[in-house]
Amino acid sequence: AELRARREELSGRIREEEAERGRLQGRIWALTERLAGTSESLARHLLIRETVYVKVSYFYFFLSQILESSQILLDVLKGEIGNAGKASEPQSTSKEKQARGQKHS
Repeated sequence: AELRARREELSGRIREEEAERGRLQGRIWALTERLAGTSESLARHLLIRETVYVKVSYFYFFLSQILESSQILLDVLKGEIGNAGKASEPQSTSKEKQARGQKHS
């Protein structure tokens, strides 16, 4: 009778541990699924972030190119305006210069 009681006690403990094992395996499965989903989401977000970084880098590169081209164009335009101003001033002839020189003397 004592051995039977011990056997029943052990059987009860075994059932409890098997039930706990089942609960733990269920939690492990759920956590594994969550981990897989989170890992996939993280991978997507990392890829999107990298794509955004690349696009931002291209944007700044092209913006700097536009700014550099604009500065060159502005410098050329200033030069052309300066040249146009000089061209519109009347050129003095040598006779006019002589006449001015005689007036001042």
